[in-house]
Amino acid sequence: MKKCKITVLKKHFDSELAMQYGVDNLTPCPILKEGQEFYADWQCPEGFCNEAWKAIYQYVFALAHSGSNTTFYYNDWIKTPGIAICSCNDGLRPVIFKIEATNVES
Repeated sequence: MKKCKITVLKKHFDSELAMQYGVDNLTPCPILKEGQEFYADWQCPEGFCNEAWKAIYQYVFALAHSGSNTTFYYNDWIKTPGIAICSCNDGLRPVIFKIEATNVES
């Protein structure tokens, strides 16, 4: 099994929904930062958001086990094999991740 590289691509914040449904003074994700990188296989990496991990771990697991030739959803999603673009489940302030298969041993 190899590790996957997880890169934080973007942090979004839906101010309209946050104003309507969020707590006062809600901010974009306070845990992760754009450009941050993590390496993981089947375990949540240290310093990574547990809720985000629950949303993306199945892609990390698949890429860690099958490598850079993996394509998802019958080739109609990501054009480059071995990559997945995913987000956490926070509807008010989602974080977008790039997950890449690597040759880094677990």
